[in-house]
Amino acid sequence: MNLILIAILSLGAIGAISAIILYLVAQKFKIYEDPRNALVTEVLPGANCGGCGYPGCQGFADACVKSESLEGMMCPVGGTVVMSKVANILGKEIVSTTPMIATVKCNGNCINRVRTNIYNGAASCAIVSTLYAGETGCSFGCLGCGDCVNACQFDAIHINPETLLPEVDEEKCTACGACVKACPKMIIELRKKGPKSRRIFVSCVNKDKGSIARKVCTAACIGCGKCEKTCPFGAITVENNLAYIDDNKCRLCRKCVEVCPTGAILSLNFPPKKSDTASLIAKDSNA
Repeated sequence: MNLILIAILSLGAIGAISAIILYLVAQKFKIYEDPRNALVTEVLPGANCGGCGYPGCQGFADACVKSESLEGMMCPVGGTVVMSKVANILGKEIVSTTPMIATVKCNGNCINRVRTNIYNGAASCAIVSTLYAGETGCSFGCLGCGDCVNACQFDAIHINPETLLPEVDEEKCTACGACVKACPKMIIELRKKGPKSRRIFVSCVNKDKGSIARKVCTAACIGCGKCEKTCPFGAITVENNLAYIDDNKCRLCRKCVEVCPTGAILSLNFPPKKSDTASLIAKDSNA
């Protein structure tokens, strides 16, 4: 009987001591989590796209709570509406940001960039880019396998079956940057959406010399520098035979579009100029 009692007391003592040790260890390594983290996470869209620059929505919520201000913080999926809710929860002021959109900088469609061979293998841009230059003479342009399409969680980008180039749906694009990361040729860039979705950009990434670039694609930038000389705002630079338009300096005057000899500079969602409208009316009247 005494042995049984001793065993029970011994086990009880061991259990009590173990519980105390576990409690002390738990208190030592306890991680405090601000209750506001859960509240912020609830109002976020839960896409976990990483477009905010943090590992998922929970990581973004934690960063918002710990940050002194919301400057530089933006959920690309939820936009201003979601950030307003986050600001209300945290008692901070929302900092307005410029809307961005994924922009495809390649105009090498089937007419401008003739196919010289046919690829018969895994339909992956990442794989093709490690094997050879692609189906055309341009080693810089879009490969057309659709890695960007597969990366997009919002069904905002598709390959046009006629041009074999990716096209972005402006209504669905959240500027999360997934397609930018997925493109091995780096032809997709996040740029300012612009007022009324109007924007101007160089739709080419070819860095070959002008004669070589023009030979493989009729819409290639040849680095002539006419756009740079024409721009009154200093928004265009030419480096490595390729022009680039800084959307922070561009004032959407479209003078560069008019002087580009190859049509490599695109202007989207602009109304036709008065001169263009007048010429169309004249053609219709003559017809």
